[in-house]
Amino acid sequence: MSVDLKTHYLGLELKNPIIPSASPLTGDLDSVRRLEDAGAAAIVLPSLFEEQIIAEAEELDHYLTQGTESFAEALSYFPAQAEYRLGVDDYLEKLRAMKEALAIPVIASLNGVSAGGWTGYARRMEEAGADAVELNVYFIPTDPGLGGREVEQIYVDVLAEVKRSVSVPVAIKLGPFFSAMSEMAHRLDQVGADGLTLFNRFYQPDIDMEDMAVKPNMLLSTPMALRLPLRWIAILSGGLQADLAASGGIHNGLDALKVILVGARAAQVASVLLARGPAVVGEMLQEMETWLAQRDFTGIDQVRGRLSQAAVAEPAAYERALYVQALQTYR
Repeated sequence: MSVDLKTHYLGLELKNPIIPSASPLTGDLDSVRRLEDAGAAAIVLPSLFEEQIIAEAEELDHYLTQGTESFAEALSYFPAQAEYRLGVDDYLEKLRAMKEALAIPVIASLNGVSAGGWTGYARRMEEAGADAVELNVYFIPTDPGLGGREVEQIYVDVLAEVKRSVSVPVAIKLGPFFSAMSEMAHRLDQVGADGLTLFNRFYQPDIDMEDMAVKPNMLLSTPMALRLPLRWIAILSGGLQADLAASGGIHNGLDALKVILVGARAAQVASVLLARGPAVVGEMLQEMETWLAQRDFTGIDQVRGRLSQAAVAEPAAYERALYVQALQTYR
C-alpha cells in the first residue's frame, strides 16, 4: 500500500513531517545534502545570535570611530556604521548556498531575547532566500524585579517586531517555563505566529570539579523528553491558527507519529541525527509508513489530531487524572 506522508507546515508543502532542527549538521553543506538524500523534508539552519550581531556591530563601530575626532576632515572619512556589511554576512552567504544546493525548504533561525535592531536581520534572511524564519527566544529571567507578565511581553514584542519585518512565515520556538502555557500560546497566536515549536531545551551549565569552574555542557535528548511537547501539543491542538511542531525526544518513526497523533504538523529532530547520522531519517520514514500501512491508513492526515485533548474520550488524561492514575497503579 502506498502511504502519503505529505504535510503542510508554515504554509509550506512538505513531503513528510521530519525536519532536522538547528544543529551542527544543518550548518554544513555536505551534511544537509545527505539529510535531503535521506528524506528530510526541510532543514532549520543553526541560529544567528543577537549577541553575535551586537558584538560585531560594536567592534566595528569602535574601529570606525577611533581617532575620528583628531582632525576635522576625519569626521566624514568613514561611512556610517549602518552602511557596513557585518560578519553575519557569512551566515547569509551560507543560507544562499543552501538554497541553491537543496530542493527542500530552508528555514533560517534567529536567536535573541530583546526587541531591537537585531530583529531586522530576519529581513536579510528573507532576502537571502529563507523560506521561513524560526525565532528562537532563549531567555533566563534572573532579575528578581522582573515579573512573569513582563517576561511574557518580551516574547510577544520580539515576535511582533519580526513579523513586521518579513513577509515569509515566522515560527517561534518556546521553552516550557511559563506559568500559563496555554494563554501564552494564544497570545503569540494573536500576534501572528505562523508556527509554535515546542519545546526549546535550555542547556544547563555544569561544574568542572578539577578546575572548580562553571562550564558549558550539552547533553543529547532522550526519548523521555518527548513527553512534555506531546502533552502540550495535545492540549493546544485545534485551538490555534498557528501550526504546531514538536522538538525534543523524537528518536524514531513511532515518536514522530506520536506527535502527529496529538496534532503536530512537523517533527523536529537533532539529537538522534547527531548520535546516528543523517541516514536515520530514512529509517524513521520507513517506520512511519509501515505503521500506517499496517493499520490501513493511506496518509498521515488521517491520523493527525486523533489523540489530541479535544478528540479523546477522556480529555482529563492530559491533565491531573493520568498523573493520579500513574501513581496509584505503579508497581
